[in-house]
Amino acid sequence: MKLSARTMKHLLNLYPPYIGAGIKVENISDDWNHITVSMKVRWYNRNAVGTHFGGSIYSMIDPHIMLILMKKLGKEYWVWDSAAEIAFIKATKKKITAHIHVLDEQIEQIQTSAQTGKKQFPEFHVEIIDSDKNLIARVKKVLYVKRRPTL
Repeated sequence: MKLSARTMKHLLNLYPPYIGAGIKVENISDDWNHITVSMKVRWYNRNAVGTHFGGSIYSMIDPHIMLILMKKLGKEYWVWDSAAEIAFIKATKKKITAHIHVLDEQIEQIQTSAQTGKKQFPEFHVEIIDSDKNLIARVKKVLYVKRRPTL
């Protein structure tokens, strides 16, 4: 993936499922370790009681960790989403934000573990907060990472 962080941010903000969900990628750090995503309640992304639709809340996280790992690990690795869990803590009508972090130490650990040629399933945890810093949801993402065989 040779796209710059700025270009990827603009492409994701033009991605039809994100437009339809009202999701906005606020920032991708130049080093690709951090992505900030937000969402406001709109008439088209509310649930039956007027708060954020749960599917859209989860969509704020997907596929960002996978994209970070693909960028940081390079073409030598297969990276896929494997599993996810979300716990909805509090309903809100306020703007919500997720700060998605993947540290260089985590990348190095994944690379080291993947040197065996075996599948790796690293876990990542993300909290989604509202504009008052209230916890709205917790997401656990599990990715599949494996070093590609050398030919």
